[in-house]
Amino acid sequence: MPQIFLALGSNVGKKKANLEQALRLLVRHKVIANIKRSTFYTTKPVGGPPQDDYLNGVIKAKTTLSPLKLLKALKNIEIEMGRKKAGKNYPRVIDIDILLYDNRVMRTKKLTIPHPRMHKRVFVLKGLAEIAPAIMHPVIGKTMSELLNYNTND
Repeated sequence: MPQIFLALGSNVGKKKANLEQALRLLVRHKVIANIKRSTFYTTKPVGGPPQDDYLNGVIKAKTTLSPLKLLKALKNIEIEMGRKKAGKNYPRVIDIDILLYDNRVMRTKKLTIPHPRMHKRVFVLKGLAEIAPAIMHPVIGKTMSELLNYNTND
């Protein structure tokens, strides 16, 4: 089964409960298995209107789904949890992004892997470096620890 890394975030309602509920739904709907989870981190929102801080985390897991089927399953869970359509960087009950899918590199209208902004987001790199410090970014060719150090020392 492919190894995947997902980013989870919430800044509406009970943030920790939202992240934990998303994890339960991912398993219940058989989207992922064999989960390893990072610590949850409080972060400032990036862009969008004024809003509460986020609670973010990263998970490492296995999936039987193709990248596009995985994306569809994640969007369905977001909807099930009450996420509404809104502008980019608006507050969310839950946000689940695919960061990495094995060493795959793909760019379609619906999905880009690796996540196009993951290497610039300290909250994502912090979680990745915690649970998989030696995993290489398949495009940049640096480990998650190296990318985190670069972003926190510039």
